[in-house]
Parts: sequence; structure tokens; C-alpha cells
Amino acid sequence: MPSARITYLVERYFDNSATAAERQELALWIDGEATDDQLAAALGDAWETHVPLIRMPDEMSDRIVASLFGAAPAEKVAPPTRTIRYGWWAAASILLLGTGGWWALRYMTTKSPEIADKQTRYKNEVAPGGNRATLTLADGSVITLDSAGNGLLTQQGNVKIVKQSNGELAYEGNGNGNTMYNRMATPRGGQYRLKLPDGTIVWLNAASSIYYPAAFTGKERKVTITGEVYFEVAANVNMPFKVAAGATDVTVMGTRFNINAYPEEATISTTLVDGAVKVTTGSTGAVLKPGQQARVHAGALAVMNNIDTEEIIAWKNGFFQFTDADMPTVMKQIEQWYDVKVNYEGAIPKRSFGGGIQRSLPLSEVLSILEANDVRFKIEGKNITVLK
Repeated sequence: MPSARITYLVERYFDNSATAAERQELALWIDGEATDDQLAAALGDAWETHVPLIRMPDEMSDRIVASLFGAAPAEKVAPPTRTIRYGWWAAASILLLGTGGWWALRYMTTKSPEIADKQTRYKNEVAPGGNRATLTLADGSVITLDSAGNGLLTQQGNVKIVKQSNGELAYEGNGNGNTMYNRMATPRGGQYRLKLPDGTIVWLNAASSIYYPAAFTGKERKVTITGEVYFEVAANVNMPFKVAAGATDVTVMGTRFNINAYPEEATISTTLVDGAVKVTTGSTGAVLKPGQQARVHAGALAVMNNIDTEEIIAWKNGFFQFTDADMPTVMKQIEQWYDVKVNYEGAIPKRSFGGGIQRSLPLSEVLSILEANDVRFKIEGKNITVLK
């Protein structure tokens, strides 16, 4: 990230004027590509500039350093040659504690007993999910997309199926009147992006599928999904876009929305980001406005207002994001993305989780973050146990 951008983000943070997106961008830089020198420079400058707001005695700075970075409490640290030496670490602690749940793991270390305890409990590592999917063609043949090379994969009639360099699957050309259906499916631990023949962009979350024609013809564009899918629908007033998900039907003209319709879930949720959609089940229907969510449960439809759409589509943007989420909600997402099975040793802990975590992190790091909420885990192969 350019140094000017880093300075801007840090300044915005300490001015308390950073947007949620800017806080997220800063936390991601710290957690990903920041070096010690870069972080020291950026936070050091902010510490000096905003010293009236966040100055604290050296002993308080030492306590924060000891707490965050594992210094022994009895150890006496030599007085700083410059205020910035401890100042920027204190500034870093404020940043880490004040980002609303965005943890920068690279700068949070644990004391030796805690490390030894985790090494005992975490028997192995589990890699995060990635771009994995299969494409089943109209003739029943199957293409494994994650191992397929870029370029033309096959052709159905006049339509070419191409894997693009960004990993997206795209359809090029016009149909010849013969409707041929394809099915894309992601496994647990997989996700994939698809560009439908009409230009609509589709993101499939883990353990999801979409059934669609290789070319849209007639008076409507209709697809069928399972699992969780996010749509950015290409506008076409003459050909409405329809999504079937279990007992729920969604009709749109051009919009962005998310559908969560996992078979094991009792509720199907449709969340509108922008535009307008009509959700129906049986003889009941409702037109959603941005920020609303339609929930279909046991044949009944309810509309919820003031939904945090950023949290709903965080998976598409590479994050887990929670707001007062309970343990089963959090662990269900862990199961799907890391393709693991979660067990509980005794009763399910009553915990509430908030904040965001990168989905690109290995499982041990994600669990380490969650353990900050007074819960412990054990990893054994593909089994995760939530301990008493």
C-alpha cells in the first residue's frame, strides 16, 4: 500500500473520522503486508501528532506492551531514548483495541504457557477454503474447475464456456434455441464466481449450487439455487430474472441481493443490497427495499428491516463478520469454510461474538482469535472440539 495512503488511514483512525471501510482497510494492511518498520513509522507519526489525545505515562505504556507483547511483568524496560519508542507501541495497542473487532494477529503474541497449551490442543493445521467448484454440463460430463486451465473449456451449441484468468467462469455467445442446462456446485471449503450468459455475476459460497441454462431464451431468466448465493443481476426490463430456492421465489429486474437457502436450515433468507426484488412463497409475497430481508419459515414470510447488508455479504468479500453472534452461528460458518466437523464437550458455551476475521487465515489463527472470548478449542484432523 502506498505510504501516503497508510498515513491517511492512520490519521483518519486517530481523528476518529475513519469510516468502517477505512478501518477495515487499515486492519487488513496491518494483518497482511505491513512490516515492523512501516508500522512503527506510521503509528509513531500519529502518536506524535495526536499526543494530547492519547499520551499516557511511561509505566502505563509499559503495561500495555507487557500485556500485548508478552514482556515479563517483573522486567524493567530501560527508559526510552525517544517518546516514540514506547509511544508507537502504545498507539498500536489503542489501534488494536479500538478497531471494533478487527484483530491484527501479527502483533499480538501469547505468553509461553499459552503457546504450549495451544500446541497440545491444536494437533494439526487446517487450511482455509478457496476457489473450488465442479461444472456439470448438459450431457452429464463434469469439469473440475479448480484444476482446469484458463481459456476455453468447452462449447455447447453456439455458446463458449471460458475460464478467465481471474478464476471466473464465463459464457460467451448466443444460444441456438436448444436449451441446455448446466450446474455449478461448490464443496464445503469452496467458493466460486460465475458470469451467466446475460452478464449477471454470481458468487457461490461453500456447499452451494446453481442450475441455469447455457443461454437465456424466452420471456424470463430463471435459475435454481441451493446454499448461499450472491447475485449482481444484469438489468433487462424485457426479461425478468427469477431465482428459485426451495419454496421461495425471487423476481428481479436488475439489482444486488443475497440468498441463504441451505437445505439443513429451516429458514430461507433473501437480503436486498440495492434495487428491488419481489419474494414469494405460496400465495404470499413482499417487495423488498434495500436493507430489508425476507425470511421464509414453515411457509410463512416475514420482512425484517435495518439489516446490516455488509455483514450478510462479508463472505463474498473474504471475511467472517459477526454482530452479537452466538457460538453455533459462528461455528457453522467455520464448518462450511474449513470443511471440518464441530463437536461440543458438554453444553454449548453461551458466548456473543462481534467483529470480523479474514477467511484467508488458517484455522488455528481463527480459533485463536475466538479464544479471546473465553472459549477454548481442540483440533484433531478434521474435528474441532469446543472445550468446557
